[in-house]
Amino acid sequence: MRYICALTLTILCFNAGAATKRLYVINDGYGPGRADTDTIIHKQSLSLGITGGSDASFFGRTSPKRYRYYTADAVYNFKSGLFAYGTLWKVSGSYPTIDEVDAGVGYLYHITPKLSGTTSYTHFFFNRNTQIIKSLSTNDLNMKNTYDWKLFKTSVSFDYLWGKANDIFVTPSINKYIETKFGIFDDKDYLSFTPGISMIWGTQNFVEKFSNNERSDPDPEIGFGHDTDDLRTAHYNRQFKPMNYSFKLPIAYNRPHYTIEANTRYSIPVNVEGQLKNHKEVFFYLTFYYLFY
Repeated sequence: MRYICALTLTILCFNAGAATKRLYVINDGYGPGRADTDTIIHKQSLSLGITGGSDASFFGRTSPKRYRYYTADAVYNFKSGLFAYGTLWKVSGSYPTIDEVDAGVGYLYHITPKLSGTTSYTHFFFNRNTQIIKSLSTNDLNMKNTYDWKLFKTSVSFDYLWGKANDIFVTPSINKYIETKFGIFDDKDYLSFTPGISMIWGTQNFVEKFSNNERSDPDPEIGFGHDTDDLRTAHYNRQFKPMNYSFKLPIAYNRPHYTIEANTRYSIPVNVEGQLKNHKEVFFYLTFYYLFY
């Protein structure tokens, strides 16, 4: 309850105007890497980017080991609202050279001048030796609607993932976009800040499947894979309930064609079942992307 109260208070504190952002891939570890769908673009464009993260997270859950990761991303945006994107993932300390390849397509639409949304589908190709927790789900159908209140933006995202584990997630979030009215080095650059809060509701069957897979090759260093989860844990993993609360503060340096962004996110996992003893964690991400149009 105290987290919900904090969420409400933060909403009331947001008080600046919103701005249009570019289309690029977000890989903050919070969910599947996909195009940033809070974006409105009226030109055909190509965005290429790279990201480094301090730990790989999947809908508010992390693996027993901390895995730094790196991604290379591409998004092609059509004037019609269609977009296609792809991501290469490399997790530091894992065995494969490339752990994961994502490919997705989507459509950006506008219901009213202030209400926009996207629908997208992503398929994940995993190396069979990858050790990241998200490898149990190979498909993601995402729908997201965003409303611009001028003072801030609110959005609700729905995800249905299927593969070896089937799960659904609902992610409401609030973001506030602020940018400087002055140049940093000249009149063509500026800083932007996008503080935000979000929460995840969902099922976590992927946790149970991941635990079962790890038991076949237990890791004595972290004590994972030895205990067998009881039927009660499996039942709890199938229930739809809060999974995570998150607070983020991205800070970006922007020029007409490229952006460098540093993002800090404080994650509070709740209702953690099974052997994934997740705790509060601070994540750091650094992203560079270049826009061609």
